[in-house]
Amino acid sequence: MKPLRNWKPLTPETWNDFETLFGPRGACGGCWCMTWRLPLAEFKSNGSVGNRSAMRALVDAGHEPGVLLYEDGRAVAWCAVAPREEYVRLGKSKVLAPVDDEKVWSVSCFFIDKKARGQGLTVTVLKAATEFARSKGARIIEGYPQELEEKLPPAFVWTGVMPTFVHAKFQVAGRRSPKRPIMRKIVAKTAAKKSGVKIK
Repeated sequence: MKPLRNWKPLTPETWNDFETLFGPRGACGGCWCMTWRLPLAEFKSNGSVGNRSAMRALVDAGHEPGVLLYEDGRAVAWCAVAPREEYVRLGKSKVLAPVDDEKVWSVSCFFIDKKARGQGLTVTVLKAATEFARSKGARIIEGYPQELEEKLPPAFVWTGVMPTFVHAKFQVAGRRSPKRPIMRKIVAKTAAKKSGVKIK
């Protein structure tokens, strides 16, 4: 399979594209994709302006907290991915607690431009995030989709839905809630050998 070419990591050089995609509301209610990265009280007290500043500071410090997918030179989709330990609030979740002691990268959030929804871009940007994480040395990539019985508005499924991860060849690694599986993709041979899961 050929690598995807139409994506870029979030850096100071692509910040304006990220900001344009997220719009004045900062994606979902001023989150600026800082929901998992900050303690709840700090996230709420920050508001949209503070969360934007926190994300900008992260990027300016050299972090690349996710990838942007482009069409016709315009960013149309976002996927946040980073080492799991960077997500403070994820570490406090009982449902999404680690399934083992493996080092994993976590896919924590998706955001698709309204005009580009319904075109399968969530799968494409997930594949881009996987490619990016692997390039940074990730061995296992993990996601936390919802398994839905009915369709919900995008704002309620920002961690993704199960079919997206299935299409991207992720497998269920654990489940503590009927509707919230922990899904993984093995992208390095050493991790695959240890876990017994085939690389796809």
